[in-house]
Amino acid sequence: MLTNVPKSPKLDRSAPEPATTDGSAGPRANYFNRDVSLLEFFNRVLDEARDQTQPLLERLKFLSILSSNLDEFFMIRVSGLKEKLGREVGVARDGYSTTELLTEIRTRVSEMMSQQMDCLRNDLIPELSLAGIVITEYTQLSESQRRQLDKYFHEAVYPLLTPQAVDPTHPFPYISGGSINLGLLAKPKLDYKAARMIEEVNDEFFVRIKIPSSLPRFIPVDGTENMFVFIEDLIHANVELLVPEAVKGSCHAFRITRDGDLEVREAETEDLLEAMEQNLKLRRFGDVIRLEVATSMPPEMVEYLTTSLKITLDDIYPIEGPLNATSFWDIYGVNRPDLKDRPIRDVHPTSIESAESTFAAIKKQDVLLHHPYMPYSTITNFIQEAVEDPDVLAIKICLYRIGAESPIAPLLIRASEQGKQVTALIEIKARFDEENNIEWAKRLEQAGVHVVYGLIGLKTHCKTTLIIRRENKKLVRYVHVATGNYNPDTSAFYTDLSLLTARKEIGEDATELFNYLTVYSRRKHFKSLIVAPIYLRQKMLELIKRETGHANEGRPARIVAKMNRLADSDIVDALYEASQAGVQIDLIVRGVCTLRPGVPGLSENIRVRSVVGRLLEHSRVFSFENGGEAEVFTGSADWMPRNLDRRVEVLAPVYDPQIRRYLREHFLATYLKDNVKARELQSDGSYATVERAEGEADFNSQMSFQGASNILKFENNH
Repeated sequence: MLTNVPKSPKLDRSAPEPATTDGSAGPRANYFNRDVSLLEFFNRVLDEARDQTQPLLERLKFLSILSSNLDEFFMIRVSGLKEKLGREVGVARDGYSTTELLTEIRTRVSEMMSQQMDCLRNDLIPELSLAGIVITEYTQLSESQRRQLDKYFHEAVYPLLTPQAVDPTHPFPYISGGSINLGLLAKPKLDYKAARMIEEVNDEFFVRIKIPSSLPRFIPVDGTENMFVFIEDLIHANVELLVPEAVKGSCHAFRITRDGDLEVREAETEDLLEAMEQNLKLRRFGDVIRLEVATSMPPEMVEYLTTSLKITLDDIYPIEGPLNATSFWDIYGVNRPDLKDRPIRDVHPTSIESAESTFAAIKKQDVLLHHPYMPYSTITNFIQEAVEDPDVLAIKICLYRIGAESPIAPLLIRASEQGKQVTALIEIKARFDEENNIEWAKRLEQAGVHVVYGLIGLKTHCKTTLIIRRENKKLVRYVHVATGNYNPDTSAFYTDLSLLTARKEIGEDATELFNYLTVYSRRKHFKSLIVAPIYLRQKMLELIKRETGHANEGRPARIVAKMNRLADSDIVDALYEASQAGVQIDLIVRGVCTLRPGVPGLSENIRVRSVVGRLLEHSRVFSFENGGEAEVFTGSADWMPRNLDRRVEVLAPVYDPQIRRYLREHFLATYLKDNVKARELQSDGSYATVERAEGEADFNSQMSFQGASNILKFENNH
């Protein structure tokens, strides 16, 4: 019999074993575990929610993002670790066994969720109430308000609910991942036909009520956006109408997370599209990875769910607050601009605005766009211009995450209908976007677009477009290489870079890239583009080792790199070697970083910082001093094994000297100057606020990029 739901000890956010001064300690001394590092990133997201200088609804947004991050973390990372149990050989390079790592994850996640709920219940909800957005309990409403909600329940909720009893004639039901459920106990009536099959007439049986996703999580009171109750609270208040035999006080919320990382055996399938559609159906039935329960749930019910779902005590996470805080996005959507950040002031690039066409602007000079400070409509307008231009003969594009309401896909359909040759590489294995991508792939194929689903065993993650235009009886190639997806929705809150160029060498490489993707051509090198998995790993290691050589010879040597994640051991080792040679290395890594900086004799010349703010940092830039002849690259790849070895990625060299100077001296320098949203990675694995000089003013890198003055700082260099 379960007698207690386990509680977690206080979180220690440092790495398990600190490094020695000579870097010679155990295996954990030199490398952070990637999952622990990812949880540290989640803590920085939580810090944004706890930051009282932020607008209230923005803080609530970050709490919602944290819940979404944790859901995916369990669906992908934790499920993968559970599959390794009993199959691992030895200990990983970071010093963790799988069992130790799962224990560490549980400890950290439990503390994080406790802090999240404390922030929500004791800080944000009370402050929102004072600001006029009240999230309250059904029992706290007036009698007239309860009558109004009861009427809503009868008309709009009751018909959609289906209580499911568990007794000898009804097995334990299938529970979908992510849904909120109510579990309760009921007593059978004496005339209940199945009572004879129950050993004791007075036995209680379990009833599950799933709350359909079609119902809003927050029910407005009096039809306004000023007061809300949770849908589960309203159902609980009326549960006896659903289950007249319900035991009073026995209704409690729970939620499960299922394994979401089901793989497709691509080499064994004849139709990848069909296989992916089947995969999406199977995902619904993945193993249960986590059970979240309300802390009010009695131990006996927790034990019953644990047994029925075939999980262990370590999979249970008690929540002292509302389950599935991701749904607070709905409250963020309330029309209260006074409780949100001011909109980003975007500026249209004058180099394109002043030209007769986007083609003319790109033909004149390379163009760099910085989103969302420059609107993403510049890209969609460029593609639309290509669609309408009779001299454009072909459009080839890589689409990783398209989005349900994509304006890009309809433009490609229109281009095909106009007789242009259109090729779309659609990655239908893009995790959690498979359904959207599959739907668009079918629609594009029906419109005559040449749709390619990618390479077997690889995900196509590069964000590249090639447009071929006839000019003066010659073919001219225009290329777009980006760090972000062709998804205008996410472009509003992702920071990304777009490079537009008509350079011959890049255009020729882009042609070969699409040939590689469509006919599996075997290429070992490109003239200018750096493509994974063909050459990216080798090239990055060569560039890092070149800086090491420059330092050893007394020439200028420095590396400044901005990316989302760094977790490749070969890259980390090369950076350690460069540091020991005296190369000054600044890394701006948003999330996972397995490199341990600042260790004497190992990495004392490496600094790592993370910027977490109102925008999701998504741009990648890699700058190498190269003895005074700097080289800069931008594109889709991080320094992760999956990006280097298991994905098609593209990094493009920045040839334009003005753009190269801007990226080095302003773009990267701005992030290194941040003392508001930046946190520095310490050698013990924790992150600390940036130390300031006496009297140093606040400097927020993300906010400093907005406005015409910043854009002109770059464009005036041309």
